[in-house]
Amino acid sequence: MVYFVGAGAGDPELLTIKGKRLIDQADVIIYAGSLVNPAVLQDVKPDCRIYDSAGMTLEEVLAVMEQAEQEGKATVRVHTGDPSLYGAIREQIDALDERGISHAVVPGVSSFLAAAAALEKEYTLPDVTQTVILTRMEGRTAVPAAEQIESLAKHQATMILFLSVGQIEELVRRLCTSYPADTPAAVVYKASWPEQKIVTGTLETIAEKVKAAGITKTALVAVGRFLGDAYTLSRLYDKTFTHGYRQGSEA
Repeated sequence: MVYFVGAGAGDPELLTIKGKRLIDQADVIIYAGSLVNPAVLQDVKPDCRIYDSAGMTLEEVLAVMEQAEQEGKATVRVHTGDPSLYGAIREQIDALDERGISHAVVPGVSSFLAAAAALEKEYTLPDVTQTVILTRMEGRTAVPAAEQIESLAKHQATMILFLSVGQIEELVRRLCTSYPADTPAAVVYKASWPEQKIVTGTLETIAEKVKAAGITKTALVAVGRFLGDAYTLSRLYDKTFTHGYRQGSEA
């Protein structure tokens, strides 16, 4: 069996209980060394074979998994954050299916959730936005034409951009085709890591502030009015609002 485990955003205490158990009991671990905090592996078995996939090809990763399966070993493939976001697990799962190797996915705490916690903000505020867009700018990996930043920006929803801080000036230019220049923005570098850093501003100022902070990678860009102070109180706890668990009262 091969388990794909989300290692969380960085803080090893953000591992799920299930993910922690599987990592600690694994016979073979393949982890993304360029992104996963090594502290996540601090309690592995002494005889566990550990491979850093940062310099490996897909074929090499699969070869390790296949060998471990032949030896009856339990393999854990550790991905940063949650494997379903920019994790490239689909190609691994399909290849395992072709080889008849069983697999399972264990979710993790994504960096976009750790970033919200670091900012102490709520992405979905009443009368501000009820939509969160997770996306990225194109780089060496293309983005579908219908998902260009300019198209997504038209919604003026909460937008979280992965893998884009290195192009912050171009990103801001494209966001400003629809978002007003005074829209709040924040950059969270290594959310939940000890070296976490937060830069806040507006679309008009954020690029300059990010460059001054020396942030070029391993950071999320968050944009939207959810970062502001204007919103409507939720009806969930409104004393006049009736639902299945509470009868409302007059204002």
